[in-house]
Amino acid sequence: MDFALAIFLTRETHTPGEIAREAEQRGFESLLFPEHSHIPASRETPYPIGGDLPREYAETLDPFVACTSAAAATETLRIGTGICLVAQRDPIHTAKAVATVDLLSGGRFVFGVGAGWNEEEMRDHGTDPRTRWKRMRESVEAMQAIWAEDEASYHGDFVDFERIWCWPKPLQRPHPPILVGGNGRGAPDRVVAYGDEWLPNRIGDDDRIIARIEKLVARSDEAGRELSVTLQVAPTEPEQIERFEHAGVGRCLYYLPHGERDKVERALERYTAVVQAYAGVS
Repeated sequence: MDFALAIFLTRETHTPGEIAREAEQRGFESLLFPEHSHIPASRETPYPIGGDLPREYAETLDPFVACTSAAAATETLRIGTGICLVAQRDPIHTAKAVATVDLLSGGRFVFGVGAGWNEEEMRDHGTDPRTRWKRMRESVEAMQAIWAEDEASYHGDFVDFERIWCWPKPLQRPHPPILVGGNGRGAPDRVVAYGDEWLPNRIGDDDRIIARIEKLVARSDEAGRELSVTLQVAPTEPEQIERFEHAGVGRCLYYLPHGERDKVERALERYTAVVQAYAGVS
């Protein structure tokens, strides 16, 4: 089992390099950064988990710049997006950003992707919320073509280009692992179609999500693929972690709080203890 951290970085938190060094020294395998380009002030779309939207959503740093800084400060830690809102991005620019960070990090980039939940944010980028999932698939497929081919073309309803040259290529071949976010009914289908891992949130009943994980693993076996799962908001008790590992989870992800350094440090200590306790069990 690998253990990962994620954090909404802002100007008030640790720098990417500082938090990455802490994560690496404490034995974490990876560090992921969420993305929101902005938050529309209208606030029409409610926060998915209820209550007021935390202000760090509007203040978070650019994830690719943060990943580059984190990679430069570490040697073995994997860094990545958790998640990149690809349905709101130009796929050609994004393909270059992914490949660049993967190259500069020595092949340590992890590409978590999602379609987003804030409908006004999507519309500001020209994305129709009703078609965001199809747009996301086309964006990922187009990037896969760019990474794999010296002269790439892609033709879809939302992404369309003919014969382009785009370097660098990622150091990881054929591309960095693609972690497909989402807990909806169609999420496992998306993972099978164009992803390498599922990146769900641990919400609701554990038995239900474990059953979905086991079903995805069975589908990947039937297809001759090795799909894994990164579980967001993972449990902290060793027995619960072990249960998810047996179901097919390969990485447990914990979110560090936004805020003062002592608050983040306390969370780091708590999650480090989780890693150490599980190492003692397994």
